[in-house]
Amino acid sequence: MNRIVKKEHFSPKVVCLEVEAPLIARSRKPGHFVIVRCGAGGERIPLTIADADKTRGTITLVVQEVGESTRKICALEPGEEISDVVGPLGRATKVSRVGTVVCCGGGVGVAPLLPIIKAMKEAGNRVVTVLAARNKDLIILKDRVAPYSDEVIVMTDDGSEGQKGLVTDGVEQVIKREEVNEVVAIGPAVMMKFVCKLTEKYGIPTQVSLNTIMVDGTGMCGACRVTVDGKTKFVCIDGPEFDGHKVDFDEMIMRLRSYN
Repeated sequence: MNRIVKKEHFSPKVVCLEVEAPLIARSRKPGHFVIVRCGAGGERIPLTIADADKTRGTITLVVQEVGESTRKICALEPGEEISDVVGPLGRATKVSRVGTVVCCGGGVGVAPLLPIIKAMKEAGNRVVTVLAARNKDLIILKDRVAPYSDEVIVMTDDGSEGQKGLVTDGVEQVIKREEVNEVVAIGPAVMMKFVCKLTEKYGIPTQVSLNTIMVDGTGMCGACRVTVDGKTKFVCIDGPEFDGHKVDFDEMIMRLRSYN
């Protein structure tokens, strides 16, 4: 049922898969994710739905090879199937017309950012997208975010594409030149932490999409717990998106490292 209909390599370790999942494609909203499993003994891997086509009955997933289970998924070819795809899970992104929204993504974090960029633009906002990565080879989906962005800024650590600098440099240059009403940040935990430190200084509301370890995706196991505004939350059912200024990123990063 979950047949792969298209595969594209963004880099040697990152692939984009278009997968048959008609029920999920019809009901998914920006911010939703799925849990996939490759083989009966495979791990459960949470992946945000990067895009969906209701007519074709497909969803788009971007997968980064970081371990054995993701390696198996990345090795699948069109015509083969992913054993299990469960979703849509989580709470949808809160989208409204606020004015100017800066959407910033680091690495594969651009994949879950894509549907949010689309939704923010369709809601009538001015959207400035900031893409960041270590080098030009790790910048993904630039061509796909461009049609829904009023401006795209690319930041690379080594200056191999766009401007040399961090994602925070790109976000701050926008803040300094015009009024920014909201920021959405998705990427590595450390990246989101420092984007939130920056926007807190300027008093700009900021949404983040957390990428904690997940197991069941239903709130039963507690593996994805985080502290938000001093309270325990479960990313799989209370998120994955939260007010970034209320997230205890230091605790989250420490828990992520414990699984290394």
